[in-house]
Amino acid sequence: MNKFMLNETSYHGAGAIQAIPDEIKARGFKKAFVASDPDLIKFGVTAKVTDLLDAAGIAYCVYSDIKANPTIENVQNGVAAFKAAEADCIVAIGGGSSMDTAKAIGIIIANPEFSDVRSLEGVAPTKKPCVPIIAVPTTAGTAAEVTINYVITDVEKKRKFVCVDAHDIPVVAVVDPEMMSSMPKGLTAATGMDALTHAIEGYITKGAWELSDMFHLKAIEIISRSLRGAVENTADGREGMALGQYIAGMGFSNVGLGVDHSMAHTLSAYYDMPHGKACATLLPAVMAYNADATGEKYREIARAMGVKGVDDMTQEEYRRAAVDAVSQLANDVGITLSLKGVVKEEDLKQMSIDAYNDACRPGNPKDTSVEDIEALYRSLM
Repeated sequence: MNKFMLNETSYHGAGAIQAIPDEIKARGFKKAFVASDPDLIKFGVTAKVTDLLDAAGIAYCVYSDIKANPTIENVQNGVAAFKAAEADCIVAIGGGSSMDTAKAIGIIIANPEFSDVRSLEGVAPTKKPCVPIIAVPTTAGTAAEVTINYVITDVEKKRKFVCVDAHDIPVVAVVDPEMMSSMPKGLTAATGMDALTHAIEGYITKGAWELSDMFHLKAIEIISRSLRGAVENTADGREGMALGQYIAGMGFSNVGLGVDHSMAHTLSAYYDMPHGKACATLLPAVMAYNADATGEKYREIARAMGVKGVDDMTQEEYRRAAVDAVSQLANDVGITLSLKGVVKEEDLKQMSIDAYNDACRPGNPKDTSVEDIEALYRSLM
């Protein structure tokens, strides 16, 4: 038996944020806890939503103690702030950092027995849905607005841990490409490649099946034709990436990921590397490593990425073509496919162990080992 979970409601397209006040009122909420990171507040992105709340007479408070890789402390401070605000819903505005923090806060408020944030790692047996979340992404990559996953950094132990909880999915997703238009080129490229990684890993993961395959292949197609334009800030590119990353999230949230994400989480924990950049840097090497465990799927990846003549290729040729198409896209949007000068030799062994123990690793299509992971890291050094 397969299970599939999505938002109760989602809005898409330019101007979608206009629906937020009506959603809050229709659901009977009285005060919103707006979770958004400091840069979005500084540059007026958060205000695009709070101005709507002001105009509608909806009470809210703003919480911005959120780092790019959100920490246990960010969550703990957020729980205290939510209680002090006496809010009854959360409006999460931002990338994965804001939405992941919001999810953890919402889960703990509804399930106070999990106040130790570390207890949420893996599949936590929470009993109640989190505080209702309206998620407004400002990056086209994480798809946290439609997933049942979130990631928190344990600074003390220098690791990131993945939480998987069906109770944390936002009730409403508002995917408005105009909220993403202020992203700089580098962030657009990195988050877009993260979305592509979601789609490719979700398509080849052990848990993949026909319904998830449909989403992932469509996401690969949309992302591969839209990312270059999004990096140049074209309207069509932004619109395509907003949709493509959401579709990828619809799929992978329900079937899992693989070792690329395990290794990327570890890179972020050790060196504070942005998650999307870490995923993108690893993706071609991990795809090449996994190729012999993917049957004919790389042919369909290559096709979705616009490669011509795949039906006339041998298996080896279309697998190579898929990896090459991903590498070319990464290069075109300015992603450096190297960890030279990033990974320290003295960290490599423990990093490989941590990546092996990450919650995403078991979904990898190819059974792997600590030694395999270390070799993959090393191949990019």
